Amino acid sequence: LERIRYTTSHPKDMTDDLINVYKKSMKLMPLVHLPVQSGSNKILKLMNRKHTIEEYLVIYEKLKNINPNIEFSSDFIIGYPEENDDDFKQTMQLIEKVKFTNSYSFIFSPRPGTVAADLELIDKKKSKERLEIIQKKLSENQINKNKSLEGKILNVLVENKMKDGIKLFGRTEYMTSVIFDGSSDYIGKIVQVEIISSNQNSLFGIIKENYKKKVA
Repeated sequence: LERIRYTTSHPKDMTDDLINVYKKSMKLMPLVHLPVQSGSNKILKLMNRKHTIEEYLVIYEKLKNINPNIEFSSDFIIGYPEENDDDFKQTMQLIEKVKFTNSYSFIFSPRPGTVAADLELIDKKKSKERLEIIQKKLSENQINKNKSLEGKILNVLVENKMKDGIKLFGRTEYMTSVIFDGSSDYIGKIVQVEIISSNQNSLFGIIKENYKKKVA
């Protein structure tokens, strides 16, 4: 295996021995999907998440010190009961600091049988407004990240052919989609692709002929 991904951990389980694996393994990909859910300690406590923002940032700093190229993605729940404007502001401040990419955000939806199901819901209009703000910021982060990759040559793991039967689809080390022309022989291999353009969701490029093929 050429690539290993460790994703969707709970922050309390991101122990030092696990973090230190990033010092030893070159196969671990530099995108860490570590759900934080909210930037407010008050909301995290109400969620019973059992971690604080300060503890989350310690993990962030440790991984960045090991490898500055490590990027973070996350999940966010917006409009959790009792979330006020200051709580939401703290979430936006966290996003600004960490610059999350490839992240997901949702409006809180109560699940039957949970403590949160009995809490008073926030006004739907307010929750929707907050969701639009956070999704806009997360989209900007992804657009800027993708734009910064234009003109660079990236290692891409080719996954399959697109529906048009001509272009190939693959992913970078950061899980970003890459679309380019190529033969089916490349599927399952890591190839070098020069990025020509991008949008929010994908990178577009051309394969470099002098690449060294690797079986993933």
